[in-house]
Amino acid sequence: MFKISLYSPGKNHENWLQEAIETYAKRLTPYAEIHWHFPKDNLHMELLLAKQSFYIALDPQGSSFTSGEFSQFLFSEGEKRGSRLNFVIGAADGLTSSIKAGASSLISLSPLTFTHQITRLILTEQIYRAFTIYHRLPYHK
Repeated sequence: MFKISLYSPGKNHENWLQEAIETYAKRLTPYAEIHWHFPKDNLHMELLLAKQSFYIALDPQGSSFTSGEFSQFLFSEGEKRGSRLNFVIGAADGLTSSIKAGASSLISLSPLTFTHQITRLILTEQIYRAFTIYHRLPYHK
């Protein structure tokens, strides 16, 4: 069972968005535990991340993947990291240079810009999709 922690500033203020994220988190329960951390600001984010041995940061300049490639990346990282993964989503100003420098990987979900709340949903859905690809379930077509 994977243990996936997602770090993102602030909480969701939209009920529909929270419900959508919870839908994918629930679908992931046979495969992974999802833990959310909501730091108040970049300083608090840096303090939380300092306790982690590694993390994957989302950044527009990061590596881009197809969904199949992301699935391979996720399981490769999971194998290296004892089935524990940490993902970091930045605030409106993005991630600080020190957070980016400390990341084991920088990845990009899209060349488009999204709010950190929408990014939470996209990342959670892509993690779920990665598991369905890996387990050859019909969700990903």
